[in-house]
Formats: sequence, structure tokens, C-alpha cells
Amino acid sequence: MKLTFLGTGTSQGVPVIGCKCAVCRSDDRRDRRLRTSAMVEVGDVRIVVDAGPDFRYQMLREGVARLDAILLTHQHKDHTAGIDDVRAFNFVDYPTIRTMHIYGNATTIRRVMHEYDYAFAENKYRGVPVIELHTIDEQQPFRIGNVEIVPIVGEHSSRFRSVGYRIGDIAYITDFSRIESAEEAKLKGVRVLVVNALRWEPHDSHFSVAEALEVIRRVQPARAYLTHMSHGIGLHAEAEARLPEGVMLAYDGLVVEL
Repeated sequence: MKLTFLGTGTSQGVPVIGCKCAVCRSDDRRDRRLRTSAMVEVGDVRIVVDAGPDFRYQMLREGVARLDAILLTHQHKDHTAGIDDVRAFNFVDYPTIRTMHIYGNATTIRRVMHEYDYAFAENKYRGVPVIELHTIDEQQPFRIGNVEIVPIVGEHSSRFRSVGYRIGDIAYITDFSRIESAEEAKLKGVRVLVVNALRWEPHDSHFSVAEALEVIRRVQPARAYLTHMSHGIGLHAEAEARLPEGVMLAYDGLVVEL
């Protein structure tokens, strides 16, 4: 089982356009963060979590030529803006056309249908994405091939929910600001836990570092990684040194194998 961090930054990415802070000017590649996304490989099943505006480059960087499915955490553009680029996977073996399966909760699937309506039109023009949408039940596991996936629901803000996913011994949650105890219980026993941590200071729609560390303390995974980090997190080398043992800052391209 393998987890690859495709992107670990916020909706603006790092560096931020026009910013002259030390993080945005850093030469450390770990301080250069594309929009948050990850890839999980279990046997011959390959799944990506979120397809934001950097999706095309992330797939090229990792040399991905085949993808089985995309899991969406929520409907915001930094997690869905790259969906049109699944066309490359649809037609890579042309004339065989490979449908891309995309999973999300009802709100997210409705938004995808609206924003990519041309992919679902009755009379499609040639070359549009070939997508099959799957609305998940947030309280029920589902399967992609022989891989079981457990949804984990959290509050993004008072107006939005985000869905994390547990795949075997790995759990990945992002864009959470609060999680109920019943949902957190689904994380128990994971060996690797990935949690969003926007910055050190509190924020109304994302975990701060302290809040993410509290979730990690309760779940007690063998290893934990922070993701969805803004330039406010500070320089990677300095920020990671402030974390407790067993907790690390993720960075783009990091691979974790179990």
C-alpha cells in the first residue's frame, strides 16, 4: 500500500502570487506546495483524492498513465477544478475509451454535474470527459475494485461538510474544522493519519496545528502527517522541528509505504 502526496498547499498554493515572505521565497522544495491532493495505491488499484487546478501537472510529475477513480472531499474549486483533465485517462488507449469514476457526497456530485454539464449533456461534443459519477452514502463503506473505503465526515465550516476517507491502514482528512466523536472513532487503529493544518493560529474553517495535533493525540496512529498548509505554517524545516515525535509535515512528492 502506497500513499503519495500530490499537493500539500491551500487554495492559493505556496508560493502565493505576489508574496515576498520567507516561505514564498524559499529554495527548499518542501516549501513549494501545490493544491492539496493525494494518491493511494493498493495492489493494482490506483485512487486519487481530489482533482484540483494542479491535477494535470501532478499526474505528469508522478508519471501516472492509468487511474481507476477519484474521491472528492468536497465541492470547492481547489479540490475539483482539474476534473476536465480526466480526458487524458479516458482516451489514452483510444479507440478503447476508459470511463473515469468519480465519488463524492450528494452536494459535491451536484456541483460537479453543474460545473461540468457538457460532460453529461444528451448530445455531447467530441472529446468531452467520460465520467461516471457515484454519490456515496456518508455513513456506509463502499468499494472500488477489491478496496474498501470508509467515509469520514467533518465540518468544514458552518455551511459546508467535507468527507475524508479511510483506506485500510491509511486515513486522509482535509478541510476539516471540527469532527464529531462518532466520526473520529472510524479513525481508530489506522497506522498513518493525514490531517489538514492550515496554520498555527486558529481559523474558522480549517484545523490549526494545535487542533490537528489534538485529533492525532486522540487517534494515536503510528505516524501522522499534516497537509493543506498555507505559507503561514512557516518554513518546513523550522515548523517540523516544533512538532511532537511521530508527526511530520507532508510535502509534495512525499511517498509513504506500508
